Amino acid sequence: MSLPDKRLLNIAGFLICSGLMAYALYAEHVLMLMPCPLCVFQRIAVIAMGLVFLAAALHHPRGKGRFAYTGLMALAAAGGIAVAGRHVWLQNLPPDRVPACGPDLAYMVDTFPFADVLKMVFTGSGECATIDWQFLGLTMPAWVLIAVVGLGAAGIWNNLRSVAPRADASPTADPATAP
Repeated sequence: MSLPDKRLLNIAGFLICSGLMAYALYAEHVLMLMPCPLCVFQRIAVIAMGLVFLAAALHHPRGKGRFAYTGLMALAAAGGIAVAGRHVWLQNLPPDRVPACGPDLAYMVDTFPFADVLKMVFTGSGECATIDWQFLGLTMPAWVLIAVVGLGAAGIWNNLRSVAPRADASPTADPATAP
């Protein structure tokens, strides 16, 4: 049994990331679940992973070029894991340990330098600890964490693997003389 083509798996990764973002927008605009600051950064990580998958599919690198996509995938996945992991941790704090609610992300971006915005987002706020959606007992950030770990591992594996040329695809074979 042979594995699917690297390009096909990168396209599948892009489509899965697109599906995750489509559901996030559905949850926001139809279910009226407004994203907290950590949710916004999780979306950025998923979009970044999707763009790396798309670029790898379009470029379809051979040789050392595949390491660039692997590195970019690892960075995007690590960022998503860090943000989603922090979000899951905040949601599982005892109620008396949850930080106070802070300003919303738009206000912070308009008012503070970017480094301060990142610091405030990652120290968390009460709104990030709110659980207003669950599926099979897991919150949306937990599902994002699972998806980012899985997609990151699959993307890294797929783009690191070397694919041996098929025996029937020899460039020197003359199709007219093939049996």
